This record gives sequence, structure tokens and C-alpha cells, in this order.
Amino acid sequence: MNNRHETLRARLVDALGASNVLTDGDLLQRYARDETSDLEHAPDIVVRVSTAIEAGHALAICNELGVPVTPRGAGTGVTGGAVPVAGGVVLSLERMNRILEIDERNMTALVEPGVITGDLQRAAGEHGLMYPPDPASLESCSIGGNVAEGAGGPRALKYGTTRDYVLGLEFALPDGSVIITGGKFVKNATGFDLCGLITGSEGTLAVITKILLRLVPAPPFTLDLLLPYDTLEAAVDDVYAILANKILPSALEFMEEDAIRITARHLGEDMPFPKARAHLLVQLDGPSGESVRDQAAAVAGCVGVPDGRIIAAESRTQSERIWRARRAIREAITAESPVFLAEDTVVPRSEIPPFLKGIKGYLNGKGLRSVMFGHAGDGNVHIDVLRGAMGRAEWDSTLPELKKNIYEIAIAHGGTITGEHGIGYTRRDYLGLALGEEQLALLKRIKSAFDPHGILNPHKIFVD
Repeated sequence: MNNRHETLRARLVDALGASNVLTDGDLLQRYARDETSDLEHAPDIVVRVSTAIEAGHALAICNELGVPVTPRGAGTGVTGGAVPVAGGVVLSLERMNRILEIDERNMTALVEPGVITGDLQRAAGEHGLMYPPDPASLESCSIGGNVAEGAGGPRALKYGTTRDYVLGLEFALPDGSVIITGGKFVKNATGFDLCGLITGSEGTLAVITKILLRLVPAPPFTLDLLLPYDTLEAAVDDVYAILANKILPSALEFMEEDAIRITARHLGEDMPFPKARAHLLVQLDGPSGESVRDQAAAVAGCVGVPDGRIIAAESRTQSERIWRARRAIREAITAESPVFLAEDTVVPRSEIPPFLKGIKGYLNGKGLRSVMFGHAGDGNVHIDVLRGAMGRAEWDSTLPELKKNIYEIAIAHGGTITGEHGIGYTRRDYLGLALGEEQLALLKRIKSAFDPHGILNPHKIFVD
């Protein structure tokens, strides 16, 4: 252990206590990865904090000594955002996991960053309220991570993404100062929008220590539909038909045939219409059972699927079965191919059919197996490319061109390189495809204003 490392450890122990400063190799290894495929790097030290003041103390020490700090929530990201690729300190917020307040009158929730998204949704539901953002990993991802990544999910079509619900933040800067911004008020034209700036900044500007979130009245009735198709093009055409008929589902998802098959194998159960080339999953909600049934009838009246082939969930169990496959896709892919490329490009809805056709043709031409699914209602397409039996050296040499081509095809269709997973470490080399030099320079100046010594989550978002 060198003198600098020992000085760092001693100062952190003095400020936070020995039980909160971890240096044991086996423990460090637990913080060496997130859910990103094939990326691992252990930190030198893990610091677990319980308050904003403790986070500020840890940051100030690291800032003074020039030590990199990687903020970490639940570690469910898929672009390497929580992987300490520069070594240094992982600042874990896992202990800050309390729901501090559900305010029914103002329809807000005050939470710590380690709160699991699904737990907040259930807590809000007990008060007749709803926290709409629902990432696929909602039972394991944390609110702090959702805010840091600007997470989305199936309900983004009707209700928006995480950034639409952030009313206020408490965050610690690298120099140790703690800032509180925003509040329970609806309108705010006071100064720059710091909440908007921190949301989606991927832990590169500040460490989020408290979050004030907007809640909405929970719709008392929901209805889930599954629609099978003979072609993906027909499924996406019906996405347009549903929206063009002024029907706004709370979720409108698609799974193409490879996603259907791989998930069925993983779950060990038959899927509805297992030979379909695509499924649409439609969730409707409203103030009454009659209103959702009317919406379902309107959907049936404007799509190309015969009414007798549309499955309408008649119980919670049936609804869970419809959505279980969609939420298990990533798990199924990991089980079949532990190493894979996970992309989440986004294009205008109208461009989904030609975009997917172009991507599928390109990947098939390379002899690569892919699984595609995602948010048909907002154009956010998940493209997972499986390494399978390909050798490591060939896979590593293939990845740069593979990523570049996927991104360029998305941009050519009027889209961009990520809709909800962020840039992180794995996409930083390609940010210049989507953003011009002047915009990149502006983002870097913002980063420098918050973090002049560059200690926060280095090597993420930007190429050094």
C-alpha cells in the first residue's frame, strides 16, 4: 500500500469511521461491475455514506488528494456508469434508502437515492398516487440511479421519463459543499434549471443525496392487451394507427420474434401466439372500467389484428403473465449469451420499420444474432447483439465497427444513439457522431464548472 493510498484511507476513516471505509479485496470486487456486459474494474476503496454531509466529507478529501470518485447506487446500469474504470473510490449510496415523505396534499415524494423504484411505486399507491417511471429493472434499480441516467420505461409514452418528475434535488459537489435546489412548487423560473442539468448527468457533475419527486393520481383502472402479428412492419403500422386515432396508451411495447422465442425458452413456459413474428403489448388506463373498455374497443377497431386474436388480461395474474416476458428479456439474453452488446437507440416512431429492417439486414449480413424489442410508442428501440460462440478476439475487434454502424443507421433515420441508458463508458467514443464539436465543448465546460479537478466519474460520457 503506497503512502498516497494510506493517507486517503486514514483520512476517510477519520472522517467517516472504519466500518464505512472498505478495503478488503473480496468486498471491493462486489463493486467492480454493474450490469454492463463484459466490463469489470475494482476500486481501491469503497466508502458507504448515510448522509449528504458524509458524502461531502468524502468528496472533499478525494478532491483535495486528486482521487477519482465513482458514485454508485444499485449498480443496474448497462453502459458502465457505476464501474470505477479509473480505480480510486466508489462512493456507495446504498445505505441512503429511506422514503422520507409522501405528501398527499402536494402530491410529492421525498426520497433518498438508494430507494428502489418499485418500493416507491408501491408506497405511492398506498396513498392513491402513482410514480409513473417504470424501468424494466424497477424491482432492483434505485431512484438515484434513475435520476442520474434520466431513466425511461414503458410508461414514458403517456407519462414521460424520470426527468419529468424531478421537482427538487439535494446534491454534493466535489469540493464537499451541499446544494439544495427546487421545491414542492409547480412553477419555477428562478435561475438556471439545476434539477434538469443534474438529471441525466450520469454522476459526472455531482452526487445526488436527496430527491423530491412529483406524483400523480393513480388511475383506478388498467387493462393490458397483447396483439400478435405476422410481420414486424404490420405491428409498427398499428402503433401509428393507435396513436393517429387519438388513443394514448400508458404503454405501447413491441417484441420481435427473436425476443419472443428467447424469453419463452428462458422462462420455460409457452408464450401466447409463440409463432408470431411480433407482439404489441398495450396498457390502457383510465378513471373507470368503462373508459378502459372503450379504449380497448377503439384499439380493436383500428388495428389489423382480428378481435378474436387480441388477448385482454382479465385478472392481475394474466396481466403479470403478459408483462413478465417483456421484463425478462434482458435476463433471458444474459442466460443465453453472458457477453452481448446492449444498445438503446431512438428514432422517430414512423422510422421504426425501416430502421429495424436496416439493422437486422446489417447484422444478419455479419452473421450476428440479434434480439430487438422496446418502446414502440416513443421510438426507443433496444438492440441486443449476442456474442454467442464467437471468439473473444474476434468479438472485441468487431465491436467498434458494429456500434458505429448501428448509431449511424439510427442517426440517418432521424434518431440518436441512446434513448434512456446514457453514454457512460461504453459509448463515449461515439458521442461525436450525435453531437457537434461546439456542443461537446459546451458540455465539457459545464463539467469543468461543477468538477474543476475532474474527479467525478472520470472517463464517462467524454473521451479524455
